[in-house]
Amino acid sequence: MIGLLVVGVVAGVITGISPCILPVLPVVLVAGATGTDPKARRRRSVAVVVGLVVSFSVLTLAGSALLSALGLPQDLLRNLGLVVLGLFGLGLLVPAVGRALERPFLRLRGPQPRAGGSGFVLGLGLGAVFVPCAGPVLAAISAIGSSHHVGITGVLLTLAFATGAAVPLLAVALAGDALVDRTKALRERAGALRIGGGVVLILMTLAIAFNVTDGLQRAVPGYTTALQSHVESTAFAKKQLQDLTGNGASPLASCPTSDALVDCGPAPTFRGITAWLNTPGDKPLTLEGLRGKVVLVDFWTYSCINCQRTLPHVEAWYQRYRADGLVVVGVHTPEFAFEHVVSNVAAAASQLQVRYPIAVDDDYGTWDAYDNQYWPAEYLIDASGRVRHVHFAEGDYSETESLIRQLLVDADPKVHLPPPSDLPDLTPDEPTNPETYLGYEREQYLQGSPPIPNSPASYGFPATLQPGAFALSGTWTVGAQEATAGAGARLELGFQADDVYLVIGGSGTVDVTATGLPAKMLAVSGIPRLYTLVASRTLRSGVLTLTLSPGVEVYDFTFG
Repeated sequence: MIGLLVVGVVAGVITGISPCILPVLPVVLVAGATGTDPKARRRRSVAVVVGLVVSFSVLTLAGSALLSALGLPQDLLRNLGLVVLGLFGLGLLVPAVGRALERPFLRLRGPQPRAGGSGFVLGLGLGAVFVPCAGPVLAAISAIGSSHHVGITGVLLTLAFATGAAVPLLAVALAGDALVDRTKALRERAGALRIGGGVVLILMTLAIAFNVTDGLQRAVPGYTTALQSHVESTAFAKKQLQDLTGNGASPLASCPTSDALVDCGPAPTFRGITAWLNTPGDKPLTLEGLRGKVVLVDFWTYSCINCQRTLPHVEAWYQRYRADGLVVVGVHTPEFAFEHVVSNVAAAASQLQVRYPIAVDDDYGTWDAYDNQYWPAEYLIDASGRVRHVHFAEGDYSETESLIRQLLVDADPKVHLPPPSDLPDLTPDEPTNPETYLGYEREQYLQGSPPIPNSPASYGFPATLQPGAFALSGTWTVGAQEATAGAGARLELGFQADDVYLVIGGSGTVDVTATGLPAKMLAVSGIPRLYTLVASRTLRSGVLTLTLSPGVEVYDFTFG
């Protein structure tokens, strides 16, 4: 753990000197430069940084879960943080307001701690709007926070990262204090300095609220990127972060993928299933109750094109071999929020002609039990309840079917199996774009302005679009999982694929143009679902351009 915490601190320090820190620098500088009492200034400087560490750590690990539990909007805490910054700026401009803000701390223990107490509250507000650069450490912290699997190591790593980031900020605050101490002119103009600090706080509050600071951050080169990679992307750091998030922890994670049967140990039971579909009376199934049967557990989610291409093969195996002892259980673990709705899953399963039993795994209980990380993923279980084969992603259907047949014969040597299925394997065998998410939680390939979470913002296309990248133009509101079109919304994608698909929701129209293909218009309505944008018999490359009416939601591109 000590090594991981050292990585966290160093990663935080690197973040604290990166361009991402620029929006909060003026605030901490004001904290160290305003006030007439040198000791009070230093107390305020330290208190602001301590408040930032506490606020950032708590909100990163538990803020989203708390807001969801209370049914409150996800941007509430950020907005409260902006209010705190604005009020303290106003307090520096208007002494009466400042005294009112400091009065609660004056009542606690007398006049001495008021600067520290109010500075701590200012730090709490600053932590709510602090958005450090994302790296592997911060990604791991965010993952355990969003999954609500927060342990002591996660808490300590978060504190280590936040403390590391706070070290440069504290240095800036104390430098402001030292500058005032050593400059007679500044000491003699304490009143003017206070007013100037108030103006700075209010201006920074507005700049952060309206994302004006983003342009400054984009204009400064990412001079810490290489240093961050050397610290956070080492083999040691990767292994420690993997252990923290729980990936690769179970024996199934080390089960080899093979064309032959192997023994990966007993199959985990179905856990945390919120609903069952396609079973008699929608009653639950258990592996204990299926003992003696060969069971194929298939993890899927209905908007995933890779899963959709797998489903006909899985359904064919179910129909062909269920009379001979095969049971298929499709564990539907949602990727997007709309896939948590059981009625949506049922409607999609009917549309996709999935007739085998479906376990709705909304809380990732079975996903975690299998230590799974992929859609689609298949786990083949023999009649004694042991996992004998795993396969991730599309393809290798004939090999999987051959192993199913082998296990059925092992379970009943007298069985007479029908001929193997002959569905064509449509798995892409040429290089295509990777799956491309449009929400800020998983966005990797956006070119141009970085996404501004959960707020309408204007974007512009770059002069040239790189292959595999996408860019936005016009007004968009980029959420965690989706981007919602506003006025003049357009999207460009550099693609290489036979087919291009996009999960779209909302209501409106999408005009589609692609290099070398005729234009078309899609009418969108209802729950989010998969739409085909490009359907070609040969590999194509070029630029896909979408023009969307306001209110249309786009989630992620997949390719075939």
